[in-house]
Amino acid sequence: MLTKAETESTRRIAPAALRAFLEDALRACGLPEQDADVVADAMLEADLTGQDAHGVFRLPGYVRQLNRGAFNPRPTITVLERSPATALIDGDQGMGHLVMTYAAKLAIELARASGVGWVGARRSNHAGAGAIYAAIPVAHGMAGIYGAASSVNHMAPWGGSEPLLGTNPIAVAIPAGDEPPVILDIATSTASNGAIRTHELEGLPMPEGWVQSRRDGSPITDPRRINEGTYLPMAGHKGSGLSIVIGLLAGPLNRAAFGRDVRDFAAPAGGALNVGQFVIALDVARFVPLDLFKAEVDRHIRDLAAATRLCGVDEIRVPGQGRAARRTERERSGVPLAATLLAQVDEVAKSLGTEPLSARA
Repeated sequence: MLTKAETESTRRIAPAALRAFLEDALRACGLPEQDADVVADAMLEADLTGQDAHGVFRLPGYVRQLNRGAFNPRPTITVLERSPATALIDGDQGMGHLVMTYAAKLAIELARASGVGWVGARRSNHAGAGAIYAAIPVAHGMAGIYGAASSVNHMAPWGGSEPLLGTNPIAVAIPAGDEPPVILDIATSTASNGAIRTHELEGLPMPEGWVQSRRDGSPITDPRRINEGTYLPMAGHKGSGLSIVIGLLAGPLNRAAFGRDVRDFAAPAGGALNVGQFVIALDVARFVPLDLFKAEVDRHIRDLAAATRLCGVDEIRVPGQGRAARRTERERSGVPLAATLLAQVDEVAKSLGTEPLSARA
């Protein structure tokens, strides 16, 4: 629910209008129609489900990378290695949304035959919300897992001051029956890069505990000083350790970048980024009949949501319930966009010669 102040500073955009705008912008950058459809769908999905930092918010950055040649608008995605249950793909520096959609579909194909499919990717790029790719197997009666070695290092290893780790996200999706699928999508930092950059765009102070000074570890709350600091991992050393293991499985295992080898995708051009990611699909029916599993997941979701609450707590939510509720509300009422963001993407449209988003709503 938006506050009164948020309502006054935002505008609701119909999903169809937002999708058409994204597709037009991507095609103007050289993506073929089918590929523009895939990326626009993924970005819209992020906005509909409340992962706002991975939707239209990302368009200006993507357009810059496409225009400068850092992203390949017409990649040829190839399978480098394949076994009954594993595969390694080369993304040809295409947009990560395309590479990860390909990876998820291949993981499903492998899992149909072998029960599990693990697909790693190299030479990919930022793919937006990881939940999108973890959730693709759910429609096929499978659980899905997504992980990535981020395309820029914002975190230091626990106790350090040098940014050698990304916010390396992990997403897990588990099918349910009548209840929404259980979907967890988290960065390994206390706050995601998208959340921090949103504060920067809006000029809003950040809470203490998000960013620390590289010099002395003191809190940084001014978003204009982000480059002076490093992001803090969630749960201290636990988040740092999780970032390391996800990064190693997404990076070196796929012959992709990790640690000092990572190049900031926003830095001046000077070579391929070689972003690494993976998608895993697990065929539930290899363990238990799918309908039985879904019924059990439903039962446990309801038990958890109905658990005795602490004083002052309105509800207990299982991962996935909030995103399902936001989708229903935003499909009906439109996607809320801040005035500053709307103005920014209208400028992008002007530079591309496409119709501004504000004129379509």
